[in-house]
Amino acid sequence: MARCWLADGRCGRLGEPCRSGHCVARVVHRLYDRRWRDKLGLFFVEGEDAVDAATAEPVELLVAGENVEPALLAAVATAAHPPRVVGVYRRSDLPAPEPRPVTLALWRVADPGNVGALVRSADAFGAAVALSGDCADPTGPKALRASAGSIWRVPLARGGAALRGKRVALTAHGGTPLGDVDLRGEVTFLLGAEREGLPADVARDVDAWIPIGGAESLNVAVAGAIALYEYRRQNR
Repeated sequence: MARCWLADGRCGRLGEPCRSGHCVARVVHRLYDRRWRDKLGLFFVEGEDAVDAATAEPVELLVAGENVEPALLAAVATAAHPPRVVGVYRRSDLPAPEPRPVTLALWRVADPGNVGALVRSADAFGAAVALSGDCADPTGPKALRASAGSIWRVPLARGGAALRGKRVALTAHGGTPLGDVDLRGEVTFLLGAEREGLPADVARDVDAWIPIGGAESLNVAVAGAIALYEYRRQNR
């Protein structure tokens, strides 16, 4: 196999080539897959803005025309337009779980774009995020693009250990209108997959819905953002 994925067989590194068995392009390509991200404890971001948003030093920083051929980044890119920069980072450098007054707890939210958008909303309103094991990986490429750098500022937790205060389950229909729910103090908003909703056995204190007209329901990322806005409004 040609190293660094260049069609003519050359290594895509400029200056010092990759060591045999340590092709950086192969590593980045493996990080498309959640299993490899879990195994290596690494993820990658694409583009100068994404790299600038990082609060940790990269394991690898690949810059087109400086230390790698532009064709190398084009070969490993997942974005529509090949980036000029790709950074590889350690998952352990992301914010550790910490208590915050408001948390978004996600169950079986499998769309990475929704997970990334919810992380971005959590950043905007000072919230934490908790994810069930069957949620999309927030360090996957699509989720990272949707989070727009917020992954570096939002505490992420797995499971229910981070759930605090009143548990408000957001539902598509029924329950109490969100604006009528007392959201003062610590609150966890529970959000499920758009099709199935929350599992029945998820403990909650109240079911709440966001009154709308016309559409059958709201996208889960939109619903989470509205809930955080209402929380902020009541806690001013």
